[in-house]
Amino acid sequence: MYTSIGFIGTGAMGSSLARAASEGAQGSLIYLANRTPKKAQILAQEICATATDNASIAKTCNLIFLGVKPQMMERTLKPLIPILKERTDRFVLASMAAGLNAEHIQTLAGGEYPVICLMPNTPIDVGAGIIQYYGVNTTEQELDDFQTLLASTGLVDRVNPDYLDAASAVSACGPAFCALFVDAIADAGVACGLSREKSLLYAAQMVSGTAQLILNGKRHPGQLKDSVCSPSGTTIQGVRTLERLGFRSAAMEAVITAYEKTVEMAKK
Repeated sequence: MYTSIGFIGTGAMGSSLARAASEGAQGSLIYLANRTPKKAQILAQEICATATDNASIAKTCNLIFLGVKPQMMERTLKPLIPILKERTDRFVLASMAAGLNAEHIQTLAGGEYPVICLMPNTPIDVGAGIIQYYGVNTTEQELDDFQTLLASTGLVDRVNPDYLDAASAVSACGPAFCALFVDAIADAGVACGLSREKSLLYAAQMVSGTAQLILNGKRHPGQLKDSVCSPSGTTIQGVRTLERLGFRSAAMEAVITAYEKTVEMAKK
């Protein structure tokens, strides 16, 4: 198990992962660093961690989360290259930067270190998220420990490196698409006379319940749709309108566009 875990970058996603790690660390020491030190200090107090700086984490931690934006990764890692090179013990870098594969992280870090690339989504905050990951130059034990560490976030799924970008477009970008859908459904409820509070509650619970039917019952979404579309009924008329306005095509294009943007970022 990782005995010391560091987070370089405690933005929204880094903070969520740090909270999860604090639950699954089983006595491991957790260190936090952020460009704005105050943010790391506040989070450290919340999860009983230690606020420090990037250099200290690079020097001592055996699992180092890189929670910085892809365009800031080179600037973040460049001053840490000599520190990492001086280390004689084993450590793992864990990057959540979209579009940067493990080999790219190794290049920016200045060595062929063990790297875990992961892609979390926002629902990990409530234990209902998804984290896809893969490792390069890692041991099976390191990957097993990584999965155990973040188990409280929801589904932690090991994937083929070639599919992480596609997985990211579905599950990491998907919450934004889903939120737009919920917001639109809630707006429609308000237009039909419901209060904003009730309409949003009904829309969000409807999405949650439908997802549970798919996950727990292993039923295809098409079957669920057919089961509530009665002949000449209200639902089939709504489905007809969605199809006429290109709902499914728009959803597919959103995911594909997000995937293509991730691939484009990797080429820069």
